[in-house]
Amino acid sequence: MNRDGVRIRHIADTDWDAVAALEARAYAELGLSEGKSALRSRADASPETCFVLDVGSRPAGYVLALPYPPFSYPDLRRAEEPAAPAQRSGNLHLHDLVVAERLRGRGLGQRLLDHLTLTAGARGFERISLIAVGHSERFWSARGFTAHPGIAPGGYGANAVYMSRVDETS
Repeated sequence: MNRDGVRIRHIADTDWDAVAALEARAYAELGLSEGKSALRSRADASPETCFVLDVGSRPAGYVLALPYPPFSYPDLRRAEEPAAPAQRSGNLHLHDLVVAERLRGRGLGQRLLDHLTLTAGARGFERISLIAVGHSERFWSARGFTAHPGIAPGGYGANAVYMSRVDETS
């Protein structure tokens, strides 16, 4: 635990109810909530790149990221298939990054992103991609992500934007 009571750690089995609740509060209004089993399937595809953010002793945020070929992304209508050893594409797809509403604006999302970026670099990923939803493109642009207007991420809402950035740490 850090001095400020914040800790980032791998997701434990006992965290899934809290993660699903955080996800529902963040994405249900946008019609993008996936539910616990789909979220868990994404984390199961790459548990070493998925984390929970504890504030005090409670989960207050999370990040799910998994290897995906560039310009590809998870289908929100289905869970991830258990994967055979995948061909290494060098791209880590940041599927979700959520911080509890009451704690937003305190830099906790940046801490999760920094932790993920260091992990991605240590694991040899060269690029991190994501889909900006709910008009969050400006947020991600400020963190070095560039939009790819030729990619239309179906199923992520009318204003979804596929973005990526080169990982500076790899």
